Amino acid sequence: MPHLLRSTLWLAFFGLILVSWWMMVTMSTSMGLDVLGRPDAMGEAMRRMDPRMDMKMPMVEFWPLAWMWAAMMAAMMLPTLVPTLRAYEDLIASANGTRAGWLGVLLGYFAVWVGFALLLAGAQLALLFGGVIDMLGIAISRWFAVFLLAAAGLFQFTRAKEICHGVCHSPGMYFLGHWKTGFGGGLRMGLGLGAFCVGCCWGFMALGFAGGVMNLAWMGLATLFMVLEKLPQIGHYLTKPMGIALLVGACVVAGWPYIA
Repeated sequence: MPHLLRSTLWLAFFGLILVSWWMMVTMSTSMGLDVLGRPDAMGEAMRRMDPRMDMKMPMVEFWPLAWMWAAMMAAMMLPTLVPTLRAYEDLIASANGTRAGWLGVLLGYFAVWVGFALLLAGAQLALLFGGVIDMLGIAISRWFAVFLLAAAGLFQFTRAKEICHGVCHSPGMYFLGHWKTGFGGGLRMGLGLGAFCVGCCWGFMALGFAGGVMNLAWMGLATLFMVLEKLPQIGHYLTKPMGIALLVGACVVAGWPYIA
């Protein structure tokens, strides 16, 4: 029975990730975008719409945007939680951990990212009505994209990044220092881990506004990097090189013509 419960929880976890990616592909296609975030004729028409027009559209309403961002958080961030959940499993036998606690870690972690999704939805509306991004969430000016790339790149070299990444990179140490039993204990630890993870990865979420929040290529590459960054064997070797790559990207974009 314990093995059956373990398998069921893991299957449900990976099923949630697959469903989230399916939702993102469906939403991206419905907005007239290909996998690289390039708009077709319908997408181009949407980009040129005025958000102040008196019409009901999901991209100018908070809750549809919040739902979109929450699905995106599930698609992008849940895969990065696998090493953390595996670390908790290692402590089930030795530290009175339970499957309820495992589930609490998962729910607490995701709750923090859903909260961050609400902030991003509000930020998207502010940027949209401020004329900084278009209806597809794509930066109107290259200088805003340059700013996001530079900010995300510089953050990779900060002490805050080092601290947050240290927790994400070694979740076992976090568990040992903050161990709580049961579902409530797992929930509390999940909330703490989620907060550090947001502190570590917020820049990659913000980069969605540089190339379009529904750009599936960006989502896939960002997810892959964040998963690799949390692997114990190689994670520490990737942080600063990515910072350099982002800063180089900012310089490259600064030399291009205006995006729109």
